[in-house]
Amino acid sequence: MTIPTYSTVKQFCEKYPAFTYGGIRNNIFHEKSNGLKAAGAIVRNGKKILINDEKFFIWLEAKNSGEA
Repeated sequence: MTIPTYSTVKQFCEKYPAFTYGGIRNNIFHEKSNGLKAAGAIVRNGKKILINDEKFFIWLEAKNSGEA
């Protein structure tokens, strides 16, 4: 089993500067309608929101190809 890489929204934006904080927060706000929740890319631990980096990019690729 590989351990997934989780990042806070701030950490994610620092690692991947192509993504803005506001843009990621907007995707999280609309996670039910845009498929992000179904992709399993967002994990909540109490009030903390974490992004599963790998699943986020899989979701992004699927959305880009019209599959999501």
